[in-house]
Amino acid sequence: MNLKPLKTAGIVSTIMGILFALTGAVVWGVVTSQLAAERITVPDDAAFMQGATVADPLSALAQADIINHHAMEGSEGRTYAELGTLAREARAAGDTELADELTAQRTSVMNASFLRASLFTSVLSYGVCLFAIGVGLTLLVLGWALMSLAKSLASGATALTGGTTATRTGDTGGATRA
Repeated sequence: MNLKPLKTAGIVSTIMGILFALTGAVVWGVVTSQLAAERITVPDDAAFMQGATVADPLSALAQADIINHHAMEGSEGRTYAELGTLAREARAAGDTELADELTAQRTSVMNASFLRASLFTSVLSYGVCLFAIGVGLTLLVLGWALMSLAKSLASGATALTGGTTATRTGDTGGATRA
């Protein structure tokens, strides 16, 4: 019985498992260190994680949520698109003061949107890292199982052939059939 493909699959699975798990862990660390380097603290009026340094997926979500809350509060609940329409209408009506105020609110909402997108990108990165680590651990288990199976089959083949390993179909290692 040729066990080389089974052993090879076990070795490749183990190597890929190590690479996936290590890559996921390293990137998780990079994202964490980059977020922490920004020295962002979740404000006290956030829904959760108040006072936490933004350096993990939950604190990033908390910060993104409170940024949206503040942006919507500052724009009286109006979106970027709505503010643009209102500013154009105010300018067309000759109310430049209102148009300027709406444009300033629009800029604030736009900046909040950019910040939220960056924070959501880090949350997505954490998710991909967790997925890579999970796949890596699964591949490690699969590799171990395949190599264990190959070893077990090799032991069984040796026992069946009277101490020799069969190399071809029908080769009984010198044993005679009854």
